[in-house]
Amino acid sequence: ICASIIYSDFFARVWIPDPEEVWKSAELLKDYKPGDKVLLLHLEEGKDLEYRLDPKTKELPHLRNPDILVGENDLTALSYLHEPAVLHNLRVRFIDSKLIYTYCGIVLVAINPYEQLPIYGEDIINAYSGQNMGDMDPHIFAVAEEAYKQMARDERNQSIIVSGESGAGKTVSAKYAMRYFATVSGSASEANVEEKVLASNPIMESIGNAKTTRNDNSSRFGKYIEIGFDKRYRIIGANMRTYLLEKSRVVFQAEEERNYHIFYQLCASAKLPEFKMLRLGNADNFHYTKQGGSPVIEGVDDTKEMAHTRQACTLLGISESYQMGIFRILAGILHLGNVAFTSRDSDSCTIPPKHEPLSIFSDLMGVDYEEMCHWLCHRKLATATETYIKPISKLQATNARDALAKHIYAKLFNWIVDHVNQALHSAVKQHSFIGVLDIYGFETFEINSFEQFCINYANEKLQQQFNMHVFKLEQEEYMKEQIPWTLIDFYDNQPCINLIESKLGILDLLDEECKMPKGTDDTWAQKLYNTHLNKCALFEKPRLSNKAFIIQHFADKVEYQCEGFLEKNKDTVFEEQIKVLKSSKFKMLPELFQDDEKAISPTSATSSGRMPLSRTPAKPTKGRPGQTAKEHKKTVGHQFRNSLHLLMETLNATTPHYVRCIKPNDFKFPFTFDEKRAVQQLRACGVLETIRISAAGFPSRWTYQEFFSRYRVLMKQKDVLSDRKQTCKNVLEKLILDKDKYQFGKTKIFFRAGQVAYLEKLRADKLRAACIRIQKTIRGWLLRKKYLRMRKAAITVQRYVRGYQARCYAKFLRRTKAATIIQKYWRMYIVRRKYKIRRTATIVLQSYLRGYLARNRYRKMLREHKAVIIQKWVRGWLARTRYKRSMHAIIYLQCCFRRMMAKRELKKLKIEARSVERYKKLHIGMENKIMQLQRKVDEQNKDYKCLMEKLTTLEGIYNSETEKLRSDLERLQLSEEEAKVATGRVLSLQEEIAKLRKDLEQTQSEKKSIEERADKYKQETEQLVSNLKEENTLLKQEKEALNHLIVEQAKEMTETMEKKLVEETKQLELDLNDERLRYQNLLNEFSRLEERYDDLKEEMTLMVNVPKPGHKRTDSTHSSNESEYTFSSEIAETEDMPLRTEEPSEKKVPLDMSLFLKLQKRVTELEQEKQVMQDELDRKEEQVLRSKAKEEERPQIRGAELEYESLKRQELESENKKLKNELNELRKALSEKSAPEVTAPGAPAYRVLMEQLTSVSEELDVRKEEVLILRSQLVSQKEAIQHKNTMTDSTILLEDVQKMKDKGEIAQAYIGLKETNRLLESQLQSQKRSHENEAEALRGEIQSLKEENNRQQQLLAQNLQLPPEARIEASLQHEITRLTNENLDLMEQLEKQDKTVRKLKKQLKVFAKKIGELEVGQMENISPGQIIDEPIRPVNIPRKEKDFQGMLEYKKEDEQKLVKNLILELKPRGVAVNLIPGLPAYILFMCVRHADYLNDDQKVRSLLTSTINSIKKVLKKRGDDFETVSFWLSNTCRFLHCLKQYSGEEGFMKHNTSRQNEHCLTNFDLAEYRQVLSDLAIQIYQQLVRVLENILQPMIVSGMLEHETIQGVSGVKPTGLRKRTSSIADEGTYTLDSILRQLNSFHSVMCQHGMDPELIKQVVKQMFYIVGAITLNNLLLRKDMCSWSKGMQIRYNVSQLEEWLRDKNLMNSGAKETLEPLIQAAQLLQVKKKTDDDAEAICSMCSALTTAQIVKVLNLYTPVNEFEERVSVSFIRTIQVRSPRLSFFVFLFFFEDLVDFWCGEIIFIDSKN
Repeated sequence: ICASIIYSDFFARVWIPDPEEVWKSAELLKDYKPGDKVLLLHLEEGKDLEYRLDPKTKELPHLRNPDILVGENDLTALSYLHEPAVLHNLRVRFIDSKLIYTYCGIVLVAINPYEQLPIYGEDIINAYSGQNMGDMDPHIFAVAEEAYKQMARDERNQSIIVSGESGAGKTVSAKYAMRYFATVSGSASEANVEEKVLASNPIMESIGNAKTTRNDNSSRFGKYIEIGFDKRYRIIGANMRTYLLEKSRVVFQAEEERNYHIFYQLCASAKLPEFKMLRLGNADNFHYTKQGGSPVIEGVDDTKEMAHTRQACTLLGISESYQMGIFRILAGILHLGNVAFTSRDSDSCTIPPKHEPLSIFSDLMGVDYEEMCHWLCHRKLATATETYIKPISKLQATNARDALAKHIYAKLFNWIVDHVNQALHSAVKQHSFIGVLDIYGFETFEINSFEQFCINYANEKLQQQFNMHVFKLEQEEYMKEQIPWTLIDFYDNQPCINLIESKLGILDLLDEECKMPKGTDDTWAQKLYNTHLNKCALFEKPRLSNKAFIIQHFADKVEYQCEGFLEKNKDTVFEEQIKVLKSSKFKMLPELFQDDEKAISPTSATSSGRMPLSRTPAKPTKGRPGQTAKEHKKTVGHQFRNSLHLLMETLNATTPHYVRCIKPNDFKFPFTFDEKRAVQQLRACGVLETIRISAAGFPSRWTYQEFFSRYRVLMKQKDVLSDRKQTCKNVLEKLILDKDKYQFGKTKIFFRAGQVAYLEKLRADKLRAACIRIQKTIRGWLLRKKYLRMRKAAITVQRYVRGYQARCYAKFLRRTKAATIIQKYWRMYIVRRKYKIRRTATIVLQSYLRGYLARNRYRKMLREHKAVIIQKWVRGWLARTRYKRSMHAIIYLQCCFRRMMAKRELKKLKIEARSVERYKKLHIGMENKIMQLQRKVDEQNKDYKCLMEKLTTLEGIYNSETEKLRSDLERLQLSEEEAKVATGRVLSLQEEIAKLRKDLEQTQSEKKSIEERADKYKQETEQLVSNLKEENTLLKQEKEALNHLIVEQAKEMTETMEKKLVEETKQLELDLNDERLRYQNLLNEFSRLEERYDDLKEEMTLMVNVPKPGHKRTDSTHSSNESEYTFSSEIAETEDMPLRTEEPSEKKVPLDMSLFLKLQKRVTELEQEKQVMQDELDRKEEQVLRSKAKEEERPQIRGAELEYESLKRQELESENKKLKNELNELRKALSEKSAPEVTAPGAPAYRVLMEQLTSVSEELDVRKEEVLILRSQLVSQKEAIQHKNTMTDSTILLEDVQKMKDKGEIAQAYIGLKETNRLLESQLQSQKRSHENEAEALRGEIQSLKEENNRQQQLLAQNLQLPPEARIEASLQHEITRLTNENLDLMEQLEKQDKTVRKLKKQLKVFAKKIGELEVGQMENISPGQIIDEPIRPVNIPRKEKDFQGMLEYKKEDEQKLVKNLILELKPRGVAVNLIPGLPAYILFMCVRHADYLNDDQKVRSLLTSTINSIKKVLKKRGDDFETVSFWLSNTCRFLHCLKQYSGEEGFMKHNTSRQNEHCLTNFDLAEYRQVLSDLAIQIYQQLVRVLENILQPMIVSGMLEHETIQGVSGVKPTGLRKRTSSIADEGTYTLDSILRQLNSFHSVMCQHGMDPELIKQVVKQMFYIVGAITLNNLLLRKDMCSWSKGMQIRYNVSQLEEWLRDKNLMNSGAKETLEPLIQAAQLLQVKKKTDDDAEAICSMCSALTTAQIVKVLNLYTPVNEFEERVSVSFIRTIQVRSPRLSFFVFLFFFEDLVDFWCGEIIFIDSKN
């Protein structure tokens, strides 16, 4: 029904056969109806196809699995189990996900990638160790772990059967399985057996592997390695069996193939000195190594491989001599192959004389050359009576040579195997073993011979065993689940096995034919035809051949060629040749041909004669001496059949595990998948048979909880019952009507093939309908929003369009109006322009006419004027010429006269010029003037400097005085604050007085007198207040006047100073100008003299010796420039001087102003204080009036109050007087003196300020006295209360008050009052503290109750989600934990009480002892009579404080007891609960201090050594107990801290107190022991980390990954035979709460033991590192965990861990950062993974992950639902291109190295106490 429904579904996907791709995927284009003969299909290529159904079978094509199931780890998890589904799943995993391993039920399918993958390291081994097989991704390590686990659990031997054709990777898989066992188990002895087991691989590969066309390292023999284990499941040894070595390869290789590797390794190493004797060369020189034509393998260095082989031989104990013996024999085989024969005739042949290859062979083998030469060309024939020696032909000789070479190699191979087994043998009894079978798979070639026949025979036997095992497992599963068992029809290949091995079978007939003297391959073939043809359905004869036969094997039909069967089965070698070899001088060669019992072991130094581990050798041993020669020569087929039977017996006695290796292509291309070759191998290796057996029954199996979680969406609310099993039954009956399609087991539901796909379809349809509904609603909402947006947009567009149209119309109207206006103005403009043109033309005509007339008039006037001027100039010229003539005559006369006088003067000047005194006289006046000016300038500079110094001194004095005033003012302010505090206390005391008045006011007689006094007092106070107000107004006026006067004086001061400066500068400028004028006059005189010299040109010759006037001029000009420069500079200086002199004056004025402002502020403060006092008086008066109104009936005693108020009034009056006097003095001082002298230190204003400060201090003293008076008044009132009965008269009270004025009484009263106040304050504070403590305790209880309530609610919510059984268990567990917590609390309380009782008992003992000692002492001193007569009085004896030294004395012989009680037998829990943390460390240190005090080095050394050894012993004994390790880590660190702190070294004593420094060690330097203790602490820390790792490791994967913390988020996918650990919290599974509880336990234990906080943080960081690393490792190794929902679960779990850190205040420990890779991996699972932007976001987000890790997660990402999509290959390539980080493969951790790394980070912090 279900299948027909699916086929009728449109777009159902199917598989159709294809000749090239084997199977193609297609989709139905038309619904299928029963009876249709054609299906319309659409191929993925885009073509449409009509697929015709088979008219006979009418079988429909195979259905495709849903996409969600594609890429599954287990093929049996597929809903449709058939060949195309298996092939497609393998191809997707291999090509897309680069995963080479896949489960197929109990079989691991391994596809050879032809590429080195980094998935076999020790980190991967550690990750798979201890894990369930279904919990991790498929891997060879998972199979090995399952075998190891079953061996330990079931105590049954195991086998791993690795099969596959050549090149599929069998040898590598077997090698990795053995490496896993060697790494996980370790060896039981110190001999490293696991290394020897692994070392056997290189040896066996070199002598048993060769290059073929299909594989570069093909195993040409089968081997079964038994790895032995002891009772603790550690490797103790191994044994190897070999099967059917391909001996023919020694003498023949096909094209592109090689001989065994060892021959090429020898040739490559021929140049080594130890190999020169072998006379080897290139491999091309030898016949046995050059036939294939491919002597070199790409990427393989034969020289290095030879070194590895020799190293492995050495490791296995094969000595150098035996190694060289092996190499001699191998080299001899190569030389034997080069031996050539020449034919004499057709029946005989010879070897050339002195044939070099044969001579080398003879030398290497130690045999006689001639003898060997003879028997290579002859053979011996023995009859009943005679023996004949017969020559043989060249062909026969060549075959005999090759047979000998094969025989020698086979014997050497067996010898090496035997000695490898002896090297791997152990004397320890073997408890169990795991066998690894590496055997050839089913083979079929174009020409199949005897080797292929034996191989296929072995595979038939293995396939039969495999089918039986699979069938048995299915039967066990059905019986376990109590399902009705129906016989499943599976393929039984027993008929094929009978055809081969039964009586008259193929092997039997072959052995019989070999015994016949003239038996040939043809006669044997005829016997086969006669015996089996047409009688056995599995045996056929080829049509075109009489020398071949066909066998129908389980995998395929194979045609075997009969040629060579007899020869290979006989494996004959001439006995004469063997005898020659046995007679060899080379000792090792005869050993090869001896019986196995007599073989000498090269690995044993003594002839112990130990038997090998194997029960039988690889080949059956030769017969005993009593056997006949006939029995001795067993055929190869017979030997192989016996060894195969033995192998099957071994396998049947073990639990098998299967690994099927698949070769993806024949060209060795990496990650290339050839569907044809893969299908062929899948059919051959039995994988499809497993699928068929599974599909025949119920292949799909679900637990009830998994089914419910997956298909909850198909159920209605009413269908969900509390019983999950019944719920599933009810739902299935509705969903699947055919009850034969499923069965209900005990714990699981079993489905037939296709039913899960049908359920998945129903689920997908339901989810799709829900999605469509959600999409419909959302799309409707989105379209409605879009419509509303469009409507709004349309309205907006309409509005704007209409507005635009309106604006256009308005614009049109404006343009029309504007055009009209423009026309009006244009027309007006044209008319106006015409008018203007006419007007301007008229004006121009008028102007030209008028101008013409005016110019005519002007010309006339000009001519007349010019004529007058000409007349004037002519007449003037005539007059001047007459004057010049007369003047010239006069001047000539004068010149003559003056020349005569000048000559005379010149003579005088020449005489004067010769004397220097003349020049001096000329310059004396000028120099004097310059000197006078210079003096004036210097004097002015001096005066200026003096003024500046005076100003600076005045400023300094002023600043110091202001600082003093400030300090005095601050002191006064403090005293004022104290006074204010005192007034506050006075107020409080006054309130107490008001309370006491009620008791005092009892008598009525004094009421009137008190009221009268009160009236008088009121009047006086009112008058006083009015007077004070008047005085205040006057003071304010005077203050304002003073301020005004101060400002005016300041202005006058500045003005006078500026005037003085201006006048002085002006005077200086005038003086300078005068001097400058005088200097200019001198210069003028000098220039006049120079002009005179110029005039006297006639006598220039006489002035040669006189200085040139030009020089004088330059000097004068230079001096004048200098004078001008100096003058200008002087002016600049004089101009700068007023500025400089103004600065101090400007500074002085504000300083004086600030001083006066401070005084003004002080006056205002005093006024405010006076106002406060006035307010206080008013308040007192109001209180008096209220008391009068209330207490009219009672007599009042007001004497003390009146006294106080009178004192107050007097004080105020005196204060006002002082203020008046101060103001008057200030006024006088300011009026008498001028402004500049006010600020001088001795000035009256200065003295007034100082006196004012003293008056302020006096004022404070007065206030202090006032406080004393008030307190004395209180004391007097208290005394009045005490004596109120005797002192009723008010006069007496007044007298007492007057008496109290005495100073002594006042002081006593003040002291008494102070003590009472202190007492009251202390009582109030104690009450306040007790109240706060109680409130804090109540708050804590409320908080704890809230937390408990929240926890209970959480537990209740969790319990409600669980099924009833689990709920009951959870409630019981919760109740147990609650009771244990209560018991622990009660235990703590009991322990506290026990402590207090012990302390009290100790104190009682001490007191009793002291009392007894005192009584004895008194009894000794007192006579008996006194004792009787005098009564006993208690005596208080003061106790002396004892100074403890911090040492513990012990005897040397008590050291063992001390160590035993403190370390060996000490229980950590008792110390942590009952005593202080670190007690053993403190006691040990006190013992060390005592030994140091005694200076006993032997005692110190012994104590420390025994302490360290005892701690190691305890940790060795109880090293798995976290509490013990934590306790001793804490105490070791504490002990180490004490040794450091009290070592006496300065670096450790920085924070010590003086008392602690006294206790330092004085005699010994324990630095070495400190280092030892530090190393011990690091070792303990490493052990602690290992312990917590061992505890946490089983919890992490289950709690962090598998457990479904958020119920319902993760959908469970269909699983196969390898069931994963359930995510539902069963009884044995761990949850996140388990991890958190364990972390809480670790943390509480460390805190109880007093571990250093930094060390706790380090341990927590390490724990979180382990959690993150293991979780991430498993995430990267498990495909089923990489989904969106699992990422959400991981992020929730990480948030819970962070919350735990927050609760423990460990967020700064760095633990959160260690989880960053895991957080990013979880985020990677949840982010979008489609576009390039997503790739960029992922690269930036995943900073803590490598590119390879990101790619690994993306490759493993598996959708849980149909609606999720797989990550495309293009997106993954984008990630690889974009990520800048280096590509490492997997992010895995070595925990051991990790611990060492973190231990380097430990910092042991020194304790301060």
